[in-house]
Amino acid sequence: MFSASNNDFRKSEDCPSSQELLDFQNGDIDRERGVDIRIHNSSCEFCAAEVEFYSRFPQVHDESGEEPEEIPESLYELAEALFKNSAWDTGSYGEPVFTKGRNSRNPF
Repeated sequence: MFSASNNDFRKSEDCPSSQELLDFQNGDIDRERGVDIRIHNSSCEFCAAEVEFYSRFPQVHDESGEEPEEIPESLYELAEALFKNSAWDTGSYGEPVFTKGRNSRNPF
């Protein structure tokens, strides 16, 4: 359906915000903007995938106004240890970067 390469699978400055895409999926956007987003999604694989994600995994809104509970310390420590020992790290812009050594961003 799309011909974009993996290097193009990301948001650009022309993409609607994630909140706009969520509103589009939920039908909470005006008709004119909805048409614009539909046209955009026909040529943007990333935004189309984001809308598909929202359709498969509806976002639950907590309208209670309460702050989410803090993650238990033991779970936080486990997650932190897993990330530190992972062969994948996130570089700038959140892109995964394979790390060979502890502080190296160069896999070679």
